[in-house]
Amino acid sequence: MPPPGGFESVKYKRNLPFRGPSGIVALGAVTAVCAYGFYRVGKGNLEKRELQREKVWSRIHLVPLLLAEGDRDAYRRQQAALAREKEIMKDVKGWEAGKSVYNNGRYRSADSIVVL
Repeated sequence: MPPPGGFESVKYKRNLPFRGPSGIVALGAVTAVCAYGFYRVGKGNLEKRELQREKVWSRIHLVPLLLAEGDRDAYRRQQAALAREKEIMKDVKGWEAGKSVYNNGRYRSADSIVVL
């Protein structure tokens, strides 16, 4: 016979522990991380573009200075070569130091001057 008050109820439900966030939460987290990553990549591209623009403009502004420096150096070397030629050829009659042997009056800047 059953005990007074009846039998204990049968526990048939599964008692599973919580297994973590749902798929929607994981998808939302991945989407948020990707969105933040794309945001940072975009900001990095803007900064890189700005640095490239700054480099180009700095080079544009340095070109006249570098050309003037090159012209001064070429003039200094030319005067030194002329003085050296005068010193070497001082005993030759009719020699004009600095006169072109090509008989061309047109000035052409020297691309490179090698002094030995």
